[in-house]
Amino acid sequence: MEPQERLDRIVRQIAQNMVAEVCSAYVLRADGVLELYATVGLNPSAVHHSALRLGQGLVGTIASSARPLNLAEAQKHPAFEYLPETGEEIYNSFLGVPILRAGRTLGVLVVQNEAHRLYGDDETEALETVAMVLGEIIAAGDLKRLSTAGIELDLSRPVTSKGRALADGIGLGHVVLHEPRIVVTNLFNEDSDAEIERLATALGSLRLTIDDMLARREVAFEGEHRDVLESYRMFAHDKGWVRRLEEAIANGLTAEASVEKVQSDMRARLTAVSDPYLRERMNDFDDLANRLLRELMGEDAATREAKLPSDTILVARSMGAAELLDYPRKNLRGLVLEDGAATSHVVIVARAMGIPVVGQAKGIVALSENGDPMIVDGLAGDVHLRPQPDVEAAFAEKVKFRARRQQEYRVLRDKPSVSKDGQEFSLQMNAGLLVDLPQLDESGAEGIGLFRTELQFMVAETFPRAEAQETLYRSILEAAGRKPVTFRSLDIGGDKVLPYFRNTPHEENPALGWRAIRLSLDRPGLFRTQIRALLKASNDRVLRVMLPMVTDVAEIQQARTIINREVHHLSRFGHGLPTRLQLGAMLEVPALLFDLDALMRSVDFVSIGSNDLFQFLTATDRGNSQIANRFEPICRPFLKALKSVADHAEKHRTPLTLCGELAGKPLSALALAALGVRHLSMSAASIGPVKAALVATDLKGLSEVLIAAIENDRDPTDMQAIVRAYADEHSIPYN
Repeated sequence: MEPQERLDRIVRQIAQNMVAEVCSAYVLRADGVLELYATVGLNPSAVHHSALRLGQGLVGTIASSARPLNLAEAQKHPAFEYLPETGEEIYNSFLGVPILRAGRTLGVLVVQNEAHRLYGDDETEALETVAMVLGEIIAAGDLKRLSTAGIELDLSRPVTSKGRALADGIGLGHVVLHEPRIVVTNLFNEDSDAEIERLATALGSLRLTIDDMLARREVAFEGEHRDVLESYRMFAHDKGWVRRLEEAIANGLTAEASVEKVQSDMRARLTAVSDPYLRERMNDFDDLANRLLRELMGEDAATREAKLPSDTILVARSMGAAELLDYPRKNLRGLVLEDGAATSHVVIVARAMGIPVVGQAKGIVALSENGDPMIVDGLAGDVHLRPQPDVEAAFAEKVKFRARRQQEYRVLRDKPSVSKDGQEFSLQMNAGLLVDLPQLDESGAEGIGLFRTELQFMVAETFPRAEAQETLYRSILEAAGRKPVTFRSLDIGGDKVLPYFRNTPHEENPALGWRAIRLSLDRPGLFRTQIRALLKASNDRVLRVMLPMVTDVAEIQQARTIINREVHHLSRFGHGLPTRLQLGAMLEVPALLFDLDALMRSVDFVSIGSNDLFQFLTATDRGNSQIANRFEPICRPFLKALKSVADHAEKHRTPLTLCGELAGKPLSALALAALGVRHLSMSAASIGPVKAALVATDLKGLSEVLIAAIENDRDPTDMQAIVRAYADEHSIPYN
């Protein structure tokens, strides 16, 4: 039987069995278009001529989301798009399911009726079963040459997906689709007691598996990522979850069906929730449910692991943090997520394991097939699926080049931080996890210029107790040895929301709202707890505390009063104290640019938060993709502001550091050092490239050229071009 005839017969049989007036099959082409391949009920002439893009119309929505749509009035759905050539305007009810194979969307199967009706769950299930069969037919390649558009269903075409870089590095390997879902077919039990016993046995095995997973030595035993994993262990012992499972069994379901029911109920309640913390909880519960299903159904994890390629790149819509640890670290080369953010639990764990991660890669699961070659660029945020040989060769060379450059930087690591003309500079690293600390010595950083204390709070289930905070801070200081550590006090609010922090107001513009030092001063109990933990952890050491988002010098005085009260309290009760307390402020709010003398007199040091200062100074929301790259920080207005800060710091002999993305780029670091900002804090990976640039530079010569250009405001010269030209002329490495 010819492929077209076979497909036509399938849609006719579906229509007859489901008493549907329309049944249509759409197949995803190599160009990302869903082409109508077969239909009964719609205009036959539309076959191979009617098409929708991914995300377009109801069919495109199903394909991009990989979820069914069941509608009584399809034309009222916001995604509905009328295709006049099909003649579908008379049909109201609509049921569409994705045609999936190994987690990848290959097309969409649809039934329609004139009557206004919602299709039943059994009908949806039946259509999904047939769609699985169609998925095998499409993957077999029988339908490749049916399209009159001349575009094959080429499952090997190269695709580049633009996502967001979430963890640094480059990974070359082969796709493994993360497929946690297990289909339950045995729904009703004959012996509830026996099923509850099966559930108890499976839960016991699940908990032992999780304990074993958390005991692996490939993940550091200290750090905030441990909080993520320990909270996961707590979910496995949650009595409320177990009670709901037992109630479902008591109502007649099998242990497997009870797990699926409770999982579905919870997802239905949380699907519409926008809170990122609750979405993370849903990922964790999904993962636990799928693990428990595998235990109940006797799936052999060892066999699954043995099939993994040695260069695995995991591709998933989303993952729970602990799911990542199901895969042996030695096999993993990268992780690609359709969802995910820098603070997602799985990303925190992946970063701790040194795995490159790209998130927000929309549609990548639908385009990928197990075994496909893939490149994960955790630097640019790109994913190259089935890359051309020349692209693959270029990235392989890039990996080798990075390895060679890292070797060069290691040689440079122990050399003095002195420019070509003998001017000293200091490079420190930013950190927020205990697992970051080994990079302190590896990178050659002279200290930690910014330790983001809020990460401990963001991954915890409840507000961390003083003892937990003290333990972390002491561990950080011990790991840093003699090198200085600057702790930024709690910087929450804005886009850093603590889910357990109740009664926070809704804000139209949270970046300019109740956050950082403003929140700390309004809730002094939180601030006092953190300060007390820092003071106790810093016994017999210098303690450096930095206040974020300071707008008014009076805020520094208020904070100092609270800190002094805590010092007095601890001293009174005989606790050890730091040998010296240095209090600094982050210069992020432009208002302070007009009160620099008072600022420099009020603190022991100042740190420029270049990300926020530039954002506020130029009224540019760096989270807005439309304008995030519209303005260049190495521009006359911003450089003038930075030079003013550097001049005032020198006048008052106040130590000045800049931390932020600007510090970690060799070209902008050259400009900063030329203006007099000689203490820079950045990611550990940036220290080598920045040091290589600075040691090769005559800073006095660059300073003369750059300052002259800044002061010549009659000439709209590109400041970045001036720095680049100077670097090129003097053979200074900056790429």
